[in-house]
Amino acid sequence: MGRLDGKVVIITGAGMGMGQAAALLFAKEGAKVAVVDWKAEAGEETVKTIKQAGGEAIFIKADVSKAADAKNMVRTTVDTYGKLDVIYNNAGILARAAFTENITEEEWDRIMAVNLKGIWLGMKYAIPEMLKAGKGSIINAASQCGDRGTRNLGAYCASKGGVLALTRVTAMELAKKNIRVNALNPGIIATPMALTASKEEQEGFAAIIPQGRMGRPEEVAYAALFLASDESSHVTGHTLVVDGGLEVDNKQVIQPSPLR
Repeated sequence: MGRLDGKVVIITGAGMGMGQAAALLFAKEGAKVAVVDWKAEAGEETVKTIKQAGGEAIFIKADVSKAADAKNMVRTTVDTYGKLDVIYNNAGILARAAFTENITEEEWDRIMAVNLKGIWLGMKYAIPEMLKAGKGSIINAASQCGDRGTRNLGAYCASKGGVLALTRVTAMELAKKNIRVNALNPGIIATPMALTASKEEQEGFAAIIPQGRMGRPEEVAYAALFLASDESSHVTGHTLVVDGGLEVDNKQVIQPSPLR
């Protein structure tokens, strides 16, 4: 028995990184997975890997920032599998590091379109299908940046802070309708994006994490699995942090005194 047996799941941004890790894990746990990505080659590779392992999946090409694409990914999933139990709105992009006054309007708009509007659109079209079924689980990818902020990433942090607020509001709206809405706050995760950084930068990432290392995509995937499964049936409006202690860390400046 898998933890997601019989469930139909949409995962956006599932062509690589955290989304891909979740797609592989969810399929292994018995879910039928709609792999959504704007890069066809990457998404199709995820589907191929799932099928080779004996799982069931389809690929849907979509730009989550476009309403027509978001509507189509939900419709195609339901047409294929007959229902929708879970949507994991994982797709997101990272901004160019810049002081707030140096962020361009184009950069701001694109970050908001993908990271915040994309999650709203995913929920907008998934919720009616979940209402028909009388149940569902929505997982929204936020970030520790949405809580504590990261210098030079103003647009990105603002988009993720918006995700957290939208998640809480939607959770309240749907609580009595048996649809749960939760957020994931990953920290610095060793995705292909992070691993393009120099060795020195990667060492710097690890150095500021209390556990002393970057997280692994599969560690975030297991957190998402809990929220997708019936094991979290009494969890809604929650933000699950997966960051090795980064968010709660306050860098030690006051040295402890020796015991007397």
